[in-house]
Amino acid sequence: MAEHDLVDYLVMTRAKGASDLHISAGAAPKMRLHGGLQPLSDKVFSAEETQKLIYAVMKETQRARLQHDLELDFAVDVENVGRFRANASFALGAASANFRFIPSEIPDLSTLGHSPMVEKWCDTRSGLILITGTSGSGKSHTLASMAQTIANRHNKNIVSIEDPVEFIFQQGRSLVHQREVGADTHGFAEAMRSALRQDANVIIVGEMRDEETIRTAMTAAETGHLVIGTLHTSDASTAISRIVDAYPEERQRFVCTQIAATLLGVVCQHLLPGKGMEGLVLASELMVVNMGIASCIRNRRLPQIAGLIQIGAADGMHTMDDSLLELLLADRITLHDALKHATDEQQLLEHFQLAQKEPRKSWFGRMMGGKK
Repeated sequence: MAEHDLVDYLVMTRAKGASDLHISAGAAPKMRLHGGLQPLSDKVFSAEETQKLIYAVMKETQRARLQHDLELDFAVDVENVGRFRANASFALGAASANFRFIPSEIPDLSTLGHSPMVEKWCDTRSGLILITGTSGSGKSHTLASMAQTIANRHNKNIVSIEDPVEFIFQQGRSLVHQREVGADTHGFAEAMRSALRQDANVIIVGEMRDEETIRTAMTAAETGHLVIGTLHTSDASTAISRIVDAYPEERQRFVCTQIAATLLGVVCQHLLPGKGMEGLVLASELMVVNMGIASCIRNRRLPQIAGLIQIGAADGMHTMDDSLLELLLADRITLHDALKHATDEQQLLEHFQLAQKEPRKSWFGRMMGGKK
């Protein structure tokens, strides 16, 4: 029997409906299906075999960058299957890689599970929007959906900076430039500075990973651009702290004032296994910068933000636990998975048990403060 190449394994991964393919030395190829890892075949790869498989789908320049940097983000297109975001690295001297499928169709925000407030932000002329969460939490989907919503609705010049380019945007009514780090620009910070000179209306930042990128993004938001970027943080207040900490101590008070004036809001998200083989389901925390939250940011009272989100339903806000409870009551996730991601496990459990004893309409009306 002929040996499979990497494209064969990618085809098999998608045929089974899995989201990811993992190739590692000393292990069989594994796919991520409904949130868990499962073997794709019985074949156990040697270090030489993993390197051969991975290098076969890379360009010569990419192989050189991997050898130099010891890790690399790139993309792979498979005919009649689709596009995959890839990360290659080394473990104990052997090459390994992960390949995540990128759907050709960009889902809209409501399909992803976001509230109308996130869609409303797409009509804003300027400011900063942060999408946060851990790796694999769906930030790229949200970012792409927001970018495509803007492109379809408005006549804008949109500059997207990504590492690598994942979803391919349609121009819509706008002009869209997707720039890939390593291929089209040397880095996020350099591309951000260029965007300020390219008459951009909207700047999409795939990852605000260093101080210079964060500072340039803040400047862009302050000077009339709409900036949408991602951060690896677990909640809204931590995202704000991350930006503040990118500046020296003597400038942090001024920066807090700047953030309070430019930040529109923060979405923190998780993906949970859906109940009954539904796939992955989005749970989120949504913070909208109203007068109270802006005051907390200006005066560096960040620990108070969580409490303001809890009482901010009238402004479109909700906590992660609110989102988890709604998914539980809709029978879309299990209690076990909800409690793993809860901010306050005991309170979520109590609210869930109480809600089960009341008519659902009555419970949600009371929980949302009578909001229609």
